[in-house]
Amino acid sequence: MPTERTSAGDPASTLRLLWRDALGELRADEPAGTRRGPRRALSVDAVVDTATRLADAEGLDALTMRRVAGDLGVVPMTLYTYVPGKAELLDLMLDAAYARMPRADTAGRPWRERVTAVADENRALFTRHPWAAAVSTVRPPLGPGQMAKYEHELAAFDGLGLDDVTMDDCLTHLLAFVQANARTAAAARAAGADGGMDEQEWWEANAPLLAQVLDPAVYPLASRVGTAAGEAHGSAHDPDHAYTFGLHRVLDSFATLIEAGG
Repeated sequence: MPTERTSAGDPASTLRLLWRDALGELRADEPAGTRRGPRRALSVDAVVDTATRLADAEGLDALTMRRVAGDLGVVPMTLYTYVPGKAELLDLMLDAAYARMPRADTAGRPWRERVTAVADENRALFTRHPWAAAVSTVRPPLGPGQMAKYEHELAAFDGLGLDDVTMDDCLTHLLAFVQANARTAAAARAAGADGGMDEQEWWEANAPLLAQVLDPAVYPLASRVGTAAGEAHGSAHDPDHAYTFGLHRVLDSFATLIEAGG
């Protein structure tokens, strides 16, 4: 279960920072339209970029205001004049990642190709920024990156005869599937790194012992199906196969709604 979530900070401060390009870059404690003091050596963007590089390399557990300040070569109190705290910083990091996502132009293509492109774009995001998959976005960061992403992704479902609420439901379901798959893939990579074995090596090491204790007469389905799946994937779980299989099932479920709406 995610331990970090977006929109956990002060809403007013967060929104001012997220939309700083529209308002003019601000200190964390100053209202829109004001300026104080000399030109500053850093910028909010520099703070966000440094924090993102840190999270990409070491994960969210390593992300602290003190660590980011150290990487920037400033004392922690200086950092707080740019961003109020870690909660607001996380919103800025995720929104910036959204803003930088490559977005395929799928206009005029069949709806399955459009929706698949959205899924693949989000999977690529989680590959570039594994920490993003671990963040709960039940309350999303309402910044320009988030809104541009939402607008782009809704277009994949536009013109299919779905009402607005169903369009949003379909997109939410799709993104939840991709994020869950990304979390599982990250867990598999972490297990391999910690144990020194990849998934196939782990399976090969445990299969002989399992064969000694697993009685096919007691567990006939588990024995037959588990063996077939293990041989097919070379492991107990193949994230790539799970993604492809799951995405096709998601698309099939959307087809039922689209056919009914049409």
